[in-house]
Amino acid sequence: MGVTNRLACYSDPADHYSHRVRIVLAEKGVSAEIINVEPGRTPPKLAEVNPYGSVPTLVDRDLALYESTVVMEYLDERYPHPPLLPVYPVARANSRLLIHRIQRDWCVLVDLILDPRSKEPARIQARKELRESLTGVSPLFADKAFFLSDELSLVDCCLLPILWRLPKLGIELPKPAKPLLDYMERQFAREAFQVSLSGVERDMR
Repeated sequence: MGVTNRLACYSDPADHYSHRVRIVLAEKGVSAEIINVEPGRTPPKLAEVNPYGSVPTLVDRDLALYESTVVMEYLDERYPHPPLLPVYPVARANSRLLIHRIQRDWCVLVDLILDPRSKEPARIQARKELRESLTGVSPLFADKAFFLSDELSLVDCCLLPILWRLPKLGIELPKPAKPLLDYMERQFAREAFQVSLSGVERDMR
């Protein structure tokens, strides 16, 4: 049963950063009003609470938070069950470092591919790099149910929106990436992940 509250989340239904936050909300069973924002059309209320007018933006009564990792960590602390970051400081730091690496190594490529201003040669190169990088890390998914963890974490919440968008990105993983493909199949079937999807995202596959 979902937690009743006054949360509102401004979200782009096609944006992988917004998707991260919706996954966390779904995993926590937290009910929030999802306010869809079209790119380039900032609602006046969003502009009031976020000087950048960016999404995702979470509004919790008088508090407004933006930047997806800040929002995810706030939700994890505000609604501690199930926990999505490890308890111990070293493990938490390692999770944060993995999130940083996803951001730096993969999100940059995803954003370049999806940016309509990108030149096609740059897109082709980014697709190649992302495909090869994901294939290269695939063995890391062989031994545990989640990304280097026995439990779902914020790291998975950052990775899964990228993996869901692979068809839209024009990327098909090869057979040697089977551990990663198996991980994707398991995670995409989770009820919370299905709940997190917008209508736009459902049409991506």
